[in-house]
Amino acid sequence: MLTVLGFAMIATFLVLIMLKKMSPIAALVLIPALFCVAVGQGAQLGDYVIEGVGKLAPTAAMLMFAIVYFGVMIDVGLFDPIVRGILRFCKADPVRVVVGTAVLAAIVSLDGDGSTTFMITVSAMYPLYKRLKMSLVVMTGVAATANGVMNTLPWGGPTARAATALKLDAADIFVPMIPALGVGLLFVFALAYVLGRRERKRIGYLTLDEVLVPETDAVLVAAGGSKGAGKDGRKGGDAAAAAKATGAAGDAAGAGEGDGFQGLDPNRATLRPGLYWFNAGLTVALLAAMILELLPIPVLFLLGAALALTVNFPKTAEQKERIAAHADNVLNVAGMVFAAAVFTGVLTGTGMVKHMADWLVGAIPDGMGPHMALVTGVLSLPLTYFMSNDGFYFGVLPVLAEAGAAHGVSSLEIARASLVGQALHMSSPLVPAVYVLVGMAKVEFGDHTRFTVKWAALTSLVVLAAGILFGII
Repeated sequence: MLTVLGFAMIATFLVLIMLKKMSPIAALVLIPALFCVAVGQGAQLGDYVIEGVGKLAPTAAMLMFAIVYFGVMIDVGLFDPIVRGILRFCKADPVRVVVGTAVLAAIVSLDGDGSTTFMITVSAMYPLYKRLKMSLVVMTGVAATANGVMNTLPWGGPTARAATALKLDAADIFVPMIPALGVGLLFVFALAYVLGRRERKRIGYLTLDEVLVPETDAVLVAAGGSKGAGKDGRKGGDAAAAAKATGAAGDAAGAGEGDGFQGLDPNRATLRPGLYWFNAGLTVALLAAMILELLPIPVLFLLGAALALTVNFPKTAEQKERIAAHADNVLNVAGMVFAAAVFTGVLTGTGMVKHMADWLVGAIPDGMGPHMALVTGVLSLPLTYFMSNDGFYFGVLPVLAEAGAAHGVSSLEIARASLVGQALHMSSPLVPAVYVLVGMAKVEFGDHTRFTVKWAALTSLVVLAAGILFGII
């Protein structure tokens, strides 16, 4: 019964948010509360929620202060050179914009933290997507999938959890997986190219004035031509392309803070060019401290946000103004995290997760025993999407490894196979970082889910296939 109710609760949640019948926060709170009562454990709801909140409170604190920190860095102009560099590379070509999103997300993911990756990627790319009227779910989908592949880095979390759960060396798990993960990353870049081509076909091929001055001076002109002409030989009419270019230029000229273009305005009052190298050094030091685990991440961001505010905005009124400017993002993300705590608390406290995992493992036919690595790889997609990484790697993976060992499958193969689902995992409603992504990009979580899940799942299967082909899994 708990198995059925667990799957029903997850399905109800996903359907309601994708159909936009409920907001994610409301769905994350009300649906598990209803199912908790349905299983006859309504009296324990408070305990389950408090336990869930307690586990996610450090994550919520980290996200709150990380948003403030990176928000201040955006305000003072730390990422402006990155944005300009990407603009020069992209030249307003949708294909380059989407590929650039994937490359930027993959590079920034080297720090091992999804929230940081999404904050930097969105703050750099959002103005360009808005200016060109490109689909924002393409940006969030590509960024999340690229980050998911890179999330398998030993300091990213899943590899360390797998190593700990099975008492293995993280390097023995990760290093042989590099070729398969490399194929997965190349697939993400190829996917970005295809999605970019689709966006180019939809909005036309445009070029951006190379000077890259304020938006009021930016000029977008059509580069496409008549039939048989144009840079990529695309068929199309000059009039339609020119109209789209003119519209995009008009948006650029009229954009204000509400449209998210302030990141490219070289005259904004919050710029601190004299403190650029201080801010760059502080950010590098902060990321290095995170990788070296000198202090807990929430503490690092708390200290970093306080120091950034104090140095860049010495006056108390200015500090209050900056905090207020980012309050919407902070409240939205923190609210999502605490709402997710209700969902995970009920899912775990009622025993639904355990029963679901046991049912899935028990459903494996005996004849699949010698292929437990493949089974683990396939199961890692739904299980890491519907469960936290802790629940999967510490609760389910040891059972899968034990079943594999009975048929001569090594724990190392099982551990490597368990990593392939991470591309999909990063878009799970149980991952706090995804709310940073959709919140900053102003994308509905349901829209992001509907667009991303199929591509992320395909990416995970590509990694699994490459692992089998190379003899790694």
